[in-house]
Amino acid sequence: MSGPTVLAFETSCDETAVAVVQGTEILSNVLSSQVGLHARFGGVVPEVAARAHVESIRALTHKALADASVHPDDLDGVAATQGPGLIGALLVGFSYAKAMAWARQLPFIAIDHMEGHLFAPVLDDPTFAPPAVVVLASGGHSQIVLMRAWGEYEVLGQTIDDAAGEAFDKLARFMGLGYPGGPAIDDASEGGDPAAFEFPRALPDRRYDLSFSGLKTSVITFIRKHEAAGTLPPLADVAASLQEAIVDAIVIRTMNAVEDHGVTRIGAGGGVLANRRLRERLREEASTRGIDLYLPSPVLCTDNGAMIGAAGAYWLERGMYSDWSSQVDVNLKLGR
Repeated sequence: MSGPTVLAFETSCDETAVAVVQGTEILSNVLSSQVGLHARFGGVVPEVAARAHVESIRALTHKALADASVHPDDLDGVAATQGPGLIGALLVGFSYAKAMAWARQLPFIAIDHMEGHLFAPVLDDPTFAPPAVVVLASGGHSQIVLMRAWGEYEVLGQTIDDAAGEAFDKLARFMGLGYPGGPAIDDASEGGDPAAFEFPRALPDRRYDLSFSGLKTSVITFIRKHEAAGTLPPLADVAASLQEAIVDAIVIRTMNAVEDHGVTRIGAGGGVLANRRLRERLREEASTRGIDLYLPSPVLCTDNGAMIGAAGAYWLERGMYSDWSSQVDVNLKLGR
């Protein structure tokens, strides 16, 4: 496998991730999870996240280089997430990466976190390429993206309120299932009937936009009503039904985009894409339509350094890298 060798950092939220990639080949991909730190709060605490990044990033960098059997002198560049994300968290990885690049006089590549997710399918299957429709769903973002070419992206639709992962987290917390909510509800839905209860699918008149706030309210109202009456149905059925409502919304919008734009490839990224039911439904719908589906392995759906490295290697190979004056941008928009 050829291509630039890039050391990459991803610290946009609550995972400290460092990787070494060569082109689209992962040489190492290490991560320090903060789930245990934030679980008792039921969500990410920005100050706690930033402090944890500071504490772990140096050791993770050494481990990533050692696991890859790469000396810093062998690197061609250093990449880091520029945004969007939490300001304190972003600054840790971005500043550390920039300082390392400066010290060794290596090119520095600032990467949009969401573009990183667009590159994730390439790490499992190098044949993935635009044009494609890519569904991105995580705790902070839910988007349907048309990729005309690498670097040429159009956000066709996105959530107008809660992101899919955020809805999972809030509902799991209300249901006492713990944090993070996506895996908790996925596990709780095991053996449940996804058609047991018809929770709302919002914005039926919009082809691409998503909304999960109404679903959240509907599920909470449903549970409170049945608790008060002493008729609470099996947890597995409730979890499977609300999960199906979220999955339905994402799959329908994705297929709308495929039909409207005539593409033959679907990509995916973001932590919600690790959900087993969502992966199953996407496979079913893609197969029915004769569409090629590129689903990254679950570890590459969640935040990771390898996807940032793949994007960095792509742009570095084309002679494109960032100015030393570049700064993090918590509101960075895909394609800007």
